[in-house]
Amino acid sequence: MKMGSMPIAVLMQRRSVRHVWADEAWEAVGVVPDRGNLPHVQMLSQTPERDYYLVSGLELELYPDENEGYYENVMAPESKVFVLWRMEDGRAMPVRASVSYVEGTRMFDSGENADGVTMSADIYAWVAAYLREHYQPKPRRGRQHG
Repeated sequence: MKMGSMPIAVLMQRRSVRHVWADEAWEAVGVVPDRGNLPHVQMLSQTPERDYYLVSGLELELYPDENEGYYENVMAPESKVFVLWRMEDGRAMPVRASVSYVEGTRMFDSGENADGVTMSADIYAWVAAYLREHYQPKPRRGRQHG
């Protein structure tokens, strides 16, 4: 059961590289709340060396079965938004995003393209407020010998 959602936009980057196997590299470099009225894809900057474009239409969703992963992420030294993306028509397009550390690990382990992007203060405050209301950390147990 979904407990909350936040519309977001993902800042994507293409940069030229000199490599035997690739001419360009793609990555998600930012995630911001989408306050509405954004076009699906908006080119922000375009040069031969580097492009930046903003992709809207995604949502961060919070589910109770991922609470441990949200908690781990919020408690990490640098909280992240995990973005899974795929190539579509010659451009990297985000298809899913999560603030669960566990789900982010699954994205990286899937073999698909995924990036961890520094979580903005707005998104961090939203996740932290959700956790305060819906999550109680499990008490740590001491070492058990046996």
